[in-house]
Amino acid sequence: MNFKKTHLTYIILFSLGLIFTSGCARTRHAVPYNLTTKATVHGFKDIRYYADSESNFAKDDMLESIEQESPNDYMGKNGVKVYSVAAISGGAANGAYGAGILKGWSESGTRPRFKAVTGISTGALTAPIVFLGSDYDYMLEDLYTTNSTEDVVVKRGPLGMLFSDSLISNRPLQKLIKRMVTDEVVQGVAEEHKKGRRLYIGTTDLDAQRLVIWNMGKIACVGGKKAKKLFAKVLIASSSIPIAFPPQFFKVEADGKKYDEMHVDGGAVAQVFGLYVGVTGISDEVEKTKIDIDLYVIRNGYVTATYKEVDDNISSIADRSLDIMVNAQGVGDIYRLYTFAEAREHDFYLAYIPPEHKSIADEMFDPDEMKKLFNLGREEAKNGYPWKRKPPYLQDIERK
Repeated sequence: MNFKKTHLTYIILFSLGLIFTSGCARTRHAVPYNLTTKATVHGFKDIRYYADSESNFAKDDMLESIEQESPNDYMGKNGVKVYSVAAISGGAANGAYGAGILKGWSESGTRPRFKAVTGISTGALTAPIVFLGSDYDYMLEDLYTTNSTEDVVVKRGPLGMLFSDSLISNRPLQKLIKRMVTDEVVQGVAEEHKKGRRLYIGTTDLDAQRLVIWNMGKIACVGGKKAKKLFAKVLIASSSIPIAFPPQFFKVEADGKKYDEMHVDGGAVAQVFGLYVGVTGISDEVEKTKIDIDLYVIRNGYVTATYKEVDDNISSIADRSLDIMVNAQGVGDIYRLYTFAEAREHDFYLAYIPPEHKSIADEMFDPDEMKKLFNLGREEAKNGYPWKRKPPYLQDIERK
């Protein structure tokens, strides 16, 4: 199987067919607009919130996480606690670079015990492993150096595309994620949650057009097959690139009635998000407790313009245009996180694929290219990763 062009290039080629066959779609019972904030997943309470609005649950959970800590956890100089937070971006196969950084960082002996880890898309797959600690780094290496395109997706035929809700089937990826989400992983996340640590994954609610933040530790604490199933489904949803991969449907309840929500890749709204998304006002409470934050943003992609000669055909133009839009969105998200951190005098650290590295991938998930990216990040981090303290294009001026 050879996906030389990315799956998104087929969007334009098949858009007319998708429109004419839209009547073949499944019957929906979407959550009405006025009930979107009331909808809950059956059997779970306070496990998620919209990122673009203030959430009392998120505030309370954040404060509870502080109370759950042991007195000497995260203690820095002068009696001030320092929280290390890892925010891992989307980037599909480029997730191999961030995985390599985290592996090499462990090998350097300087990787911190993160207070919180956030992830979107490929970052959603990385985040639980990172959250559990360096002992699980073997899972990072296995995930990004032993899989290829056929281990992630199955190409549909023309009719399959027209009569489906996606251009490609990600059934292999779903199976891979379900194998990754073992009882040990879910129980480990639950145990760390009870110690005050937090793991957040982002998905996009298509009906509401909003980013949803899932508290994975809260899900894990419910325990049993139900928690394991939902845990895996959130990871699948977060990595389900819209149109390319099928959406994930969550059965929810609101005002005593049952509905379904359609969720796709969180990258449709944001490529990366930080600790304070959805918890406006929490910074005041954090300041009272004398806590500083080191925010580590791992961008699984480039942040500066990269040259590529584009063929004069609709597929190449679509491929390049979508790549540009996604990269621009990622850079914008980095600026947003930097601005937030700078305003609160938190320390900001940024990693991204160096512009000198030129990808020569022959397929969507090229195992050779992924190994190169993984080893590149690993070697850089083993020798002390050169974290950037400001986003691209900003002058490196020391904070006054």
